[in-house]
Amino acid sequence: MVLDDLGSSLRGTLDKLRGKSRLSEEDIEEIVKEIQRSLLSADVDVSLVMELSDNIKERALEEEPPAGTPARDFVLRIVYEELVDLIGESTDLPLEEQTILLAGLQGSGKTTSAAKMAWWFSTKGLRPAVIQTDTFRPGAYDQAKEMCERAEVDFYGNPDNDDPVEIARNGLEETSEADVHIVDTAGRHALEDDLIDEIEQIEETVDPDKSLLVLDAAIGQGAKDQAQQFDESIGIDGVVITKLDGTAKGGGALTAVDQTDSSIAFLGTGEEVQDVERFEPDGFISRLLGMGDLGQLAERVERAMQQTDIEDDEEWDPEDMLTGQFTLNDMQKQMEAMNNMGPLDQVMDMIPGFGGGIKDQLPDDAMDVTQERMRTFSVIMDSMTETEKEYPKAIGADQIERIARGSGTSEEQVRELLQQYKMMERTIKQFQGMGSDKEMQRMMQQMQQGGGGGGGGGMGGMGPFG
Repeated sequence: MVLDDLGSSLRGTLDKLRGKSRLSEEDIEEIVKEIQRSLLSADVDVSLVMELSDNIKERALEEEPPAGTPARDFVLRIVYEELVDLIGESTDLPLEEQTILLAGLQGSGKTTSAAKMAWWFSTKGLRPAVIQTDTFRPGAYDQAKEMCERAEVDFYGNPDNDDPVEIARNGLEETSEADVHIVDTAGRHALEDDLIDEIEQIEETVDPDKSLLVLDAAIGQGAKDQAQQFDESIGIDGVVITKLDGTAKGGGALTAVDQTDSSIAFLGTGEEVQDVERFEPDGFISRLLGMGDLGQLAERVERAMQQTDIEDDEEWDPEDMLTGQFTLNDMQKQMEAMNNMGPLDQVMDMIPGFGGGIKDQLPDDAMDVTQERMRTFSVIMDSMTETEKEYPKAIGADQIERIARGSGTSEEQVRELLQQYKMMERTIKQFQGMGSDKEMQRMMQQMQQGGGGGGGGGMGGMGPFG
């Protein structure tokens, strides 16, 4: 994920303080220089880097760490608080009737972001509509229409009209029943005068409640001038950072936020319509520093349960796993829910103790392999009979051969699935037959303590990826 290099660098710098109970001035000087290098490498503007590092140095030298607090934890808290302060609050976007105007250069991800934001508002019980006014880029109308269909939100555009201002005006009228209007504008390869004139006319016509600047996470140092010019033209209330699933450095987006004196509204984390997050600064920086983000994790779990139709499935109840037989149907439901949570590397970042250092130690392709393995298991189970899924222990050599042939997989992969099932079944049985409620509560507390600390405990064994 974008900014991973920054996060890894900062964590590596702070790890040099492990074992120290007190900080010398030399320690702080060295740490601050390392932090400066990390931020500059991530394309954060030089003036911001100096301001941030000066604040960290001043606080580390002058503040007295709480009794018993290791030096690393003390500096980590300061870095966390200063980074959160740098980014500021999340852009204020109330869940009520409003019009949002999107601006940005061509290729920044405006059209995709418009559909993603509309989908997000729809999950909050509002009726959104996207109005596509881009008459400059070939295919903009078709892309926007297709994305909105996938997001299942209202859409307006007119490929036969080359007047973007008129399209915007008509779009507001045609989608008047919508609660939230998201107006997507055209971009250019550079900030040309005709682009500025066009977006100013659209802004005057739609009178937006919020104007958001959409920035590719890879923009780098160019973000400063771009943000300044858009801000002078229409006023920027917030920033949408896109393509956070890539390898971009991402520091330019932080610079843009500071330059426009605004805040971050949304993060685009993947290619699917659902790959969008409402930006929360404390959770974002917490993930960056390997401290997890339980708020975002809880939202993804809830969304995954809804998408998996677990809550409406009268024939399947997760609690049955703790009282009765654990079947392959249970396992398949659990895997489907995990897949709906999104890429596993992003999920790991949200779990305290599992992001950061632990993830850094995994091979680069580990998460991709794991997701591919889950997909393969699901295909194999689709080739099984209901009896086989309910009683997997009865599956013999002949059935394994038939299942492999029917699913287009190997017999070895089928056996691997059955082995994974046995391991998960053993884990589930540890919960079955527990005595009193107090006993169960004590066990849950132990797991939470184990998972939140060094990342070695918790319920990792219950996951479908072993």
